[in-house]
This record gives sequence, structure tokens and C-alpha cells, in this order.
Amino acid sequence: MLLELYTSAFCEPCMQTRAVVAEAARLVPDAEVAEYDVANNIEVAEAENIRSTPTMIVRSADGSEVFRAAGVPTLAQVLVAAAKAL
Repeated sequence: MLLELYTSAFCEPCMQTRAVVAEAARLVPDAEVAEYDVANNIEVAEAENIRSTPTMIVRSADGSEVFRAAGVPTLAQVLVAAAKAL
């Protein structure tokens, strides 16, 4: 399972989302985290249709998207999505 985080440099909600993702990764040992700064990864962000930061995507092991949140997700949302992705 992959937790993808799309961020930008001076984004306060991005810092909040990082904290949520870090706690989810701590609670779900199988979770991998990948963070993309949209300014440095324009092609990736465009390919994933990222329109705002932060955006978080949870993917299952086969790469399919099971959850997407634009803005700061709650820990509960991320954990439910992680359970679906497993």
C-alpha cells in the first residue's frame, strides 16, 4: 500500500497533512510513503490530475487508487482508506 502526498513548499495545510500521513504510516507498518513537491514534479502532478495542495492518494498494492483527498484528511479517513487498500 502506498500513501502518496502532493505538496508545495510554503503550504501550512501540507505540514498538517504530513503529520497525519506520518501517524498513519506509524500505525500501518505495511504503508509506504511517497511525497512529491508539485513544483519539482510537474509531470507527475499533471499525470495524477493534482489541482491543489495538499492532495493525498492512497493506492493498493496493485497501484489502483482507493482514496483521494484534496486538503487535510483526518487520520480516520486515511486509516479507513489504508484498510481498503490492504
